Amino acid sequence: MHKFAIGVLGASGYAGRELCELVARHPAARLAFAAAGEREGTRARFGGREVRFVAAEEAPLASAALVFSALPHGASAPWVTAAHAAGAKVVDLSADLRPGSGAACVPYGLTEHARADVRGAAIVANPGCYPTVTLLALLPLVARGLVAPGATITVNAASGVTGAGFTPRRELMFAEVADDFRPYSIGNTHRHLAEMRAVLASAGCDADLIFTPHLLPVSRGILATITVPLTQPLADVLAPWRDHYAGEPFIEVGEEIPSLRDVVHRNAVRLTATMATGVRAPTVVIVAAIDNLVKGAAGQALQNANLLLGLDETMGLPV
Repeated sequence: MHKFAIGVLGASGYAGRELCELVARHPAARLAFAAAGEREGTRARFGGREVRFVAAEEAPLASAALVFSALPHGASAPWVTAAHAAGAKVVDLSADLRPGSGAACVPYGLTEHARADVRGAAIVANPGCYPTVTLLALLPLVARGLVAPGATITVNAASGVTGAGFTPRRELMFAEVADDFRPYSIGNTHRHLAEMRAVLASAGCDADLIFTPHLLPVSRGILATITVPLTQPLADVLAPWRDHYAGEPFIEVGEEIPSLRDVVHRNAVRLTATMATGVRAPTVVIVAAIDNLVKGAAGQALQNANLLLGLDETMGLPV
């Protein structure tokens, strides 16, 4: 089988390493380069093969059919432009080109929502991890006009520490995180809110969104509990998600409450919903889980890359 040459910028971070491992094991891809400025010259093993990190400036962009940019927010956009100019398709994992960023619009790679836009694109903005789990939970309700006009949607989501990035920080040390659980960015200030609001608005939803992230003392995974006021009660509470995601290989809708163990190391979203009791307005409570490094980052990026390269969408992805 012909193998597409794929390069990774920002290859030494958590998402970058996950990408390198997925590419190295992909049946129709080969890792053309792994660029990581701070780790230049050091080596790592991906797919059982030793790989030497190079500087981004030394990365042979023109040799790649597709480039993943897992560079930090604010630093990625110029490299996306350079890789595109060199002839590669690009999936950008930073926030630089996402909805709500103020940048020129490129297709938004929430694959199950925007598959038609992703196919044939040159550049795709890969969603953030929190927006992925939140939007995939909400969009079936939005598409059916079931969210109450002017509603306030409340999202409480907890993530493993890899969601905070690879840069060493005291508050993310094992001794600081273990045996603890705490919120952060309280008061509706998290940077992912602009992305979520922009996508919901483009889908016709005028709801307010209150989003509170929490830090879990685990390495990976996101569990979100989402409360949504509705226009009417749902007789079959799971029907909107079952119908909306029928046939989707990476979305699992069921009656069991999901846990992180159901999704870690998988490119999957697992979710359930139930009607709340004891409230005056009809309200649904959704619980959804993903692996922040797979479906929330590298896995979804590869899912989009498969579409860009004309491959089967599921190829090389852990299900």
